[in-house]
Amino acid sequence: MIEIRHLRMLEALASTGSLSNAARRLHLSQPAISHQMKDLEDAAGMELFIRKTHPVRLTPAGHRLLEAAYATIREIERAERDLARIREGKAGRLRIAVECHSCFDWLMPSMDAFREAWPEVEMDLVSGFHANPVGLLEADGADLVIVSRRERAQGRTFHPIFRYKVMALVANQHPLAAKPYLTAADFEAETLVTYPIPDERLDIIRDCLKPAGINPRRRTTELTVAILQLVASRRGIAAIPSWAVQPFLDRKYVTGVPVGKNGLFSQLYAATTAAAGEAAFMQEFLRIMRDVSFSTLSDVEPLEEAA
Repeated sequence: MIEIRHLRMLEALASTGSLSNAARRLHLSQPAISHQMKDLEDAAGMELFIRKTHPVRLTPAGHRLLEAAYATIREIERAERDLARIREGKAGRLRIAVECHSCFDWLMPSMDAFREAWPEVEMDLVSGFHANPVGLLEADGADLVIVSRRERAQGRTFHPIFRYKVMALVANQHPLAAKPYLTAADFEAETLVTYPIPDERLDIIRDCLKPAGINPRRRTTELTVAILQLVASRRGIAAIPSWAVQPFLDRKYVTGVPVGKNGLFSQLYAATTAAAGEAAFMQEFLRIMRDVSFSTLSDVEPLEEAA
């Protein structure tokens, strides 16, 4: 018998392209995903997956079942939303604050999708720079805060969104543009252009330069486009999530170079109070953020469940 868990597995495989990423998204082991694949083929009575392909490819029968999976899962989600509205009432408020200035662009499609599904929930972005963004939750200044680090604190819950690659940005004609990757030492003689946020919230400082004892000249600006302009004119280099600047990399406005031989990675979490995180519309927004991110952003992957 085909079950909803099989359909969710099929959707995760199709959207992530691999057993490992599907397993992380569904919080299962790879053997569990393989077992579900076999169960689904047994229930269907035919092959649904083309073995030993990357990304995972489906047979024609697999594609037909995937169409049914999308339709079934969306209908179940709509039913769950309707039940939540009946149970909890229609009114709600969702005020969102972000730690990183470049978060706004990727967040907008998620907000649009959520607004269409939950038009009765009042949404707002909390503007301005906040030295302690998570503190806004306790001060009733925000209902959800996007952060790159999770902190263990009573009454707070950190929901995983995605893991991403941080890319160094240099001018196209800069000598560093020819390197396969940058090390901490490559930043020492440069001017590092960053957002005006504390060093402990800057991945490149916290995880790369500070451990190596490197402290380059600094320049700050609040706008991503301003950072890109400074980099393009060779007035500094930067390190920004690749998904935040992908259109500029595609147009070769600047050159992206990995940081470190194995790359520099960071993550995003959505912090809420424990009570707010249980609300049906909050759970729906968290799901939409993940789905939209995986379908629209480059160099992102599932992030393990927060503790």
